[in-house]
Amino acid sequence: MAETDLFFWVLARVCGLTSFVALAISLLTGAALRTAVLDWLGSNRSIRAVHEYTALLWIPLGVIHVAAILLDHTARVSPLDLVVPFRVPYGTLAIGLGTLTLWTFALVAVTGWLKRRLAVGIWQWIHRLSYLAFGLLFLHAVLGGTDFSDPVVSALTWSVAFGLATITAARVLWGRLPA
Repeated sequence: MAETDLFFWVLARVCGLTSFVALAISLLTGAALRTAVLDWLGSNRSIRAVHEYTALLWIPLGVIHVAAILLDHTARVSPLDLVVPFRVPYGTLAIGLGTLTLWTFALVAVTGWLKRRLAVGIWQWIHRLSYLAFGLLFLHAVLGGTDFSDPVVSALTWSVAFGLATITAARVLWGRLPA
């Protein structure tokens, strides 16, 4: 592996993991906003601020993750693979899920910016796609993440999935609290 490819490989891993963490925090705080599950952490306003900040933070991290993979000659991922999922000759499922994740989270982010211009029901439906996108991201990480064999990364990934499932269950069981 050439030195530049090693640099891009490490850069892709670091940005992919930190993007995952930002998205996880965004989903956890977003799901908790109307459940009172995280009220012990701070006010609804502070939890919303964390949600909105991390909802934006993943974007540059995700862009760097994708750019580093494109620049890593060992990865053999082309720009077309960012548009058409499941066409990479190796890790087809994992990388294809990453492509679907990217587009789904991008749709959620763009509609988040356009929230005031969209009908509430449409915005809510699209915003709820973030749960699907996180499921795709989780599978992308488990199936394709070379760092997943690291116990810390594995524990973080599974803990986040468990936390999100718990908060989602709380929201389903107790319903949506008033804003």
